[in-house]
Amino acid sequence: RRPGAAGRMEEGAEEEEGGGGRRAAASPATSARFVRCLYAVGFLDLFGVSLVVPLMNLHIKSLGASHTVAGIIGSLYGVMQLFSSTFVGCWSDVVGRRYSLLACIFLSALGYFLLGNSTTVFLFAISRVPVGIFKHTLSISKALLSDLVSERDRPLVMGHFNAASSVGFILGPVVGGYLAEFEGGFYQTSFICASIFLLNGGLVWMLPWSEENTSNRDHYQDKRTNSFSAKSNHDLHLKSASSGAVTNSSVFQSPWIQVATVLKKIKGIACSNLWDVLLVRFLMSVAILLYYSNFTLALEERFGMKPLFAGYLTSYSSALGVLAGCLLGPITRLYGHNTYRLLLHSSTFTCMLVLLYASALRIWMVILSSTFLAFSTTIGRTCIIDLELTVGGNEASGTLLGVGQSVTSVGRIIAPLLAGIAQEFSPCGPPSLAVGLALVAIVIMHANKQKYHSHGSGNLKSQ
Repeated sequence: RRPGAAGRMEEGAEEEEGGGGRRAAASPATSARFVRCLYAVGFLDLFGVSLVVPLMNLHIKSLGASHTVAGIIGSLYGVMQLFSSTFVGCWSDVVGRRYSLLACIFLSALGYFLLGNSTTVFLFAISRVPVGIFKHTLSISKALLSDLVSERDRPLVMGHFNAASSVGFILGPVVGGYLAEFEGGFYQTSFICASIFLLNGGLVWMLPWSEENTSNRDHYQDKRTNSFSAKSNHDLHLKSASSGAVTNSSVFQSPWIQVATVLKKIKGIACSNLWDVLLVRFLMSVAILLYYSNFTLALEERFGMKPLFAGYLTSYSSALGVLAGCLLGPITRLYGHNTYRLLLHSSTFTCMLVLLYASALRIWMVILSSTFLAFSTTIGRTCIIDLELTVGGNEASGTLLGVGQSVTSVGRIIAPLLAGIAQEFSPCGPPSLAVGLALVAIVIMHANKQKYHSHGSGNLKSQ
């Protein structure tokens, strides 16, 4: 964390005192080590998942399932994610990041291990249950990142985390497709995925949690000694307590107490003033999902392009998304760390690019829209997460991220239905509908712009 002018003066005083300065200096180094390890966690998570996911439809059909049964199982997974994401995210606020993250990783590994033994459709469906409920490792990792870094650095760190995860998602399907060529390839790939999750759990277990706890406590005590404001002390205490690095008795509480605490936190989020941010996230998520929903089919119907071309274009966009995550630092500095304004502009740019794709007459227009859409969607996704955490408060970051993921899950359930209806009218129907939804989101952001400006730096980090 980079201190301000007062913080630099305080560090100078601590260096003169000796031990206090050394303790305060330990916290940024430890946090940086945590952040780098969490980048590896995000990479391994999506690398393992993307080994298996592209092969699942082929496997369940090879077990004798019909298209309808395969679709029902896929929908059930989405429904489980919808209801579990908020609860698991809030649970991580209650028991700490360490225990919740380890539980999600190991139980997800169990699900993929069962998937590697799925010789019937029933066993395949059973294997999706633990994954559907507990596959929230990325959300908890983002909550932990939010605890470890300052609000000013959060968009940059989140962008790098998304970039590292995206690299795993790009490499995974290539490796999984190669392994699937062998006899029993799907089962071997599932076991490898489970092993990667176990490796990820070991990495999380070996993180220097106690050292991070000591650094946070010493830093907190030094700030109190040097008469920092009560709000700064309170915020720092919340970060230290919620990071999961603190070993507390919450994890050993009665399950009923934990459930009651979780429900209380969820009620607090439901009664908060986050409705506009969550509505914007929902509308933009559905709009982007509509854009991708019939992408391969639309390219074939509109321009005569083969599915292979659509695959190359999707991989190209994913690679550009990684680059966009790395460029978030300079972009946020260009905007003076004003997250709301950056979100408004990126959403407007996304709407224009989807409109360009919907009205494209030549394939080069599609390539142009896909190129810049990779940047605008990556920036917008990071900004909306950062805005949720800023407005909602870090003391409930796990709950906020869980609620946001639930909102996106609703979009994943609704978008295919809307795409199918719009597709009946025209191949350009889904992206045209996406433009309309994005325009509604932009109007909502414009209508509430003054509300966020009135809060000043507290919500927009424009200090």
